Amino acid sequence: MSQILDEVLAANQGYASDFNKGDLPMPPGRRFAILTCMDARLDPAKYAGLSEGDAHVIRNAGGRASDDAIRSLVISYKLLGTREWFVIHHTDCGMETFTNDIMSDLLSSSLKTASVDASGWHDGCEGPGCTDGKYINWLTIKNQEQSVLEDVLRIRNHSLVPSDIPVYGYIYDVKSGRLIEVSEATKAGQAN
Repeated sequence: MSQILDEVLAANQGYASDFNKGDLPMPPGRRFAILTCMDARLDPAKYAGLSEGDAHVIRNAGGRASDDAIRSLVISYKLLGTREWFVIHHTDCGMETFTNDIMSDLLSSSLKTASVDASGWHDGCEGPGCTDGKYINWLTIKNQEQSVLEDVLRIRNHSLVPSDIPVYGYIYDVKSGRLIEVSEATKAGQAN
C-alpha cells in the first residue's frame, strides 16, 4: 500500500471508532448548498461555519456552474429541500493559469502531469497523449468577478432552477480567509 493510502485508512479508523453521526437525516439541516472550487486550501466547513449534515457542498475545478454542478444543485433543491445557493470562487485559482488551448495542447503531447514556471505550462514527459481534450470546455477563468457573475447567471437562467431560490455570488480570499461579495452576481441571483 502507498503511504497516502495507509494514512487515509488509519485516519478513517480513528474517525469511525467514535462515530456518532449515523442518524443524521439525508436533507441538509440548514437547507442551503455551496458550489465552490476543489482547491485544497478551501475548507467550506470552516469558512461557512458548517457541521456535518448542515449543507450540501458541491466542488469542482474552479467552482464552476458546469452541467454536472447544476444537476447536483437541482437534485439538492428538488429532492432534498435546499432553499438558498452560494457560488464561491477564490483568489489565486489555478483555473486562471491556463486556457482551453493550453490544456488541450498539453494533453495532446502527454497524459502525464505537467509543470509550470514563469514562462508557462510545460510537459516534462513525452507521449502518449490524446487529442480528446480539444472537445472539452475546461471552464477556465480570466476574471474572478466575471466568472462568478457568469455562473450565477447560468444557474439563475437554467430552465430547471426555480426563480424563488436566491443564488449568491462570492469570492473567497485565500490570503485572509474572508468571503467577498460579488454584488452584481448576488443582485443577478435574487429570488423572484
